[in-house]
Formats: sequence, structure tokens, C-alpha cells
Amino acid sequence: MAKSNSSFSGKTPSRRAFLKTSAVVGGALAGGLSVARGAHAAGSDILKVGLIGCGGRGTGAAVNALTADSNTKLIAMGDAFEDRLAGSLQSIKGSEVGSRADVPKDRQFVGFDAYKKVIASGVDVVVLGEVPHFRPIHLRAAIEAGKHVFCEKPVAVDAPGVRSVLETAELAKKKGLSIVSGLCWRYDNAVRATMERVLAGEIGDLVTLQVTYNTGTIGGRDRDPKLTEMQYQLRNWYCFAWLSGDHNTEQHVHSLDKMGWAMRDEPPVRAWGLGGRQVRTGARYGDIYDHHAVVYEYANGVRGYSYCRQQPGCWNDTTDNFWGTRGHANVLSDFTISRGGKQVWKYKGPRPNMYEVEHQALFAAVRAGTPINNGVYMARSTMLAILGRMVNYTGQAITWDEAINSQQKLSPKEYTWDAEPPTKPGPDGQYPIATPGVTKFV
Repeated sequence: MAKSNSSFSGKTPSRRAFLKTSAVVGGALAGGLSVARGAHAAGSDILKVGLIGCGGRGTGAAVNALTADSNTKLIAMGDAFEDRLAGSLQSIKGSEVGSRADVPKDRQFVGFDAYKKVIASGVDVVVLGEVPHFRPIHLRAAIEAGKHVFCEKPVAVDAPGVRSVLETAELAKKKGLSIVSGLCWRYDNAVRATMERVLAGEIGDLVTLQVTYNTGTIGGRDRDPKLTEMQYQLRNWYCFAWLSGDHNTEQHVHSLDKMGWAMRDEPPVRAWGLGGRQVRTGARYGDIYDHHAVVYEYANGVRGYSYCRQQPGCWNDTTDNFWGTRGHANVLSDFTISRGGKQVWKYKGPRPNMYEVEHQALFAAVRAGTPINNGVYMARSTMLAILGRMVNYTGQAITWDEAINSQQKLSPKEYTWDAEPPTKPGPDGQYPIATPGVTKFV
């Protein structure tokens, strides 16, 4: 496999050294670093926003951003596909904040290089809502150009991408720029209040963590013969691991992020698990699994049990439960603390829209000159998910050190519509599926 271009290429530091290095980035969360020059639009309090990635999440994030701060304006948009950009702009203009979408044709950019043009269009803040594969590249470009960033989850699909994001987060710290993560539950009042009690020891020392994201089918698109293979896979991105990271990375990362949060963002020692595809077996579902179960083993003896499934007609559950030596916390969805089977606390306060709160935090940080940097935890939580995919695809127990040092880079040789994607269909039109015990860890 091709090696990363990151300076972390080759043998990266041990888990302990990794923790020490990346903790420096986390220290920038509310530091007194001066905000980068040009953070505000010249002669105005209006912050100019650019959107990269105009799918459903990117469109929603743009509306959330404009709703969060009335002194913002969307001035540029970019996407690989023109029709997706046009549909997104129409949706945004039709929303309650549509009057602040000022995106003329000359600031509508299409193609693989659209992100560069959005970043160079005079924006102050970049919203990254593109396909996950591209986030390390786009995040690096935005920070190098001196832009503040809202970065959707997950932030990468492979270990080289995670290492790149950690480097970029360190660069953002040095430049006094904010990076706010789309791991939105960290900005939800009820979850935050519950987690404060967990971290304060109200359920004692943690023993067992269980995070579950079992839901119905997502994704799946039949092959259109008019499209090149690259175009088809980009249209059907959710179903290809090189683009989405698999659904345990794209979706279940929210649950794993709460596990990481409970462990104070310290990575596990190793993980093992099982997974596969039983229901979503056709070519329209690409090469991803439809169920994952992973055990994460921590140095202090805590075990995290992670389950996610995307199959129709099944019992669904999206909850996060933590057990300690003194009690139990339901972090999602009841927001309660219990001891001896009796509830002793439940969150009953206000719950503003977390999708807006995260943007409020970003804009407030930019205006106050006190940068927020969510880079460490968004990278570590993404790596938790990637580690889970690694152990399930290979059928092996894999350590954190091995995983974060992986040289497997899920990228094509070039980004053109005629280029070959990393995953290619066989003669029968089916895509090769990772087979535990056969697929090798790289």
C-alpha cells in the first residue's frame, strides 16, 4: 500500500508518546492564543462562511451555522457534483436564513479542486461537510490558508488520515485558529451534564462501557451505466469503506466518541471483534459490512463493548450506558445516574439544538480571539472507529500502537473522474469484501 505523505510516516511514536504529543493540541481548547489575522471580514462584523461538500449533512451544517449567528453570511460553496451544489443552495435559500446565502455563480465551484477555490474566495470560516475520505486534505488546506473550520465527523477513513489531522490540529494551535468538531453530542446540554458527573466519579471508577447504534439500512444505489466507476462510487459514497470508513466509522463514531470521552480520550491498549454482511449483500451496497461488534481493552482494566448494525426489520437501539463501582450512568438516551438500581439524578434542564450550539461556540471563539481546538478528540474518536473496522475486517486482535502506525492508505492514485477507485468490481459486478482470517492487516 502507498505510504502516507505525513511526517508521521514510518514508525510513529508509541501509545504513550502519542498521548503526550496530541495532548498539547487539546490544551488549545480555551487558550489565550491570539486569533489569526483576517479572521473577521474587513470593516464588518460579518463572518463570511464557505461550504465544502453540499450533501445532506453539509447543507444542514450551513443552515445551522447561519442560524447560530445572525452576523454570518454564506458566500461560497463547492462540491464534486454540480447538481448537488444546486440542490443544496436551493434548500438553503428556502430556509429561514436563506436571505444570508449570497452565492453567485462565480462563487459556486465544482470538481475535485472545488475546495481550493472555496478556501480562496475570501471566506473567514470553512464548513467541511464533504465525503469523509477528503476531510484530512481539506482540513489541512483550510488551516494552512488561515481559515477557522467546522469539521464534520468522522475526520478520516484510515490511520494516515488521522495522523494528518493531528498534525493539522497542531498547526491550527500555532496559528491561533479554531477547529470545532461535528461530534455534536459534546455540545448537547444533557449529555454534557451527565458526562460531568461520570468524570467527577459519581458512579465510581469505571468498569464497563457499552455503546450501541443499531438502526435500519442506510445507503445503497444501483449502478448507472452512464457514470464512470469513480462517479458512481462518489454518488454511492456511504457504501465504500475508502470513502465513508464503513458505517461503524461514519455513524457509530458518535457512540465511540462518548466512550472515548468517558476514558478522558485515552486510547485503548487493543481491540478485537467480529462483523460482516448478512443482509446488505448486493453490489449496490459496495464493500461495507452491515454489522460490527468490538471489544476495546483499556490499560486500567476497563472494557468497552461497541455494537452497531444497519439491517432492516430488526430491533433498533441507540444508547450509551456506563457502569462503575458505585453505580450506572445512562448517557444516552435517559441522561440519568443510578445507584443500587435506583435513580438518583436525571437531567431536566434546557436542551438547545446541539447542531447550532457547536457553531455558536465556533463563532464566539473567533470573535473573542480565544480559539477552540477539538482536534485531538475528533482524531482519537475517529481512530477508535477505524481500529474497530480493522479488527473486524481481519479477524485479528490489533493494538492501538499497531493501528495508529498502519500504513494502509485508502486513496486512489489520482482524483479524476476516469481514475480507478481503490475498490474495483469483479467480472460479476460485485465488490470484494473483507474476509476475517484472510484479509491482512497492513
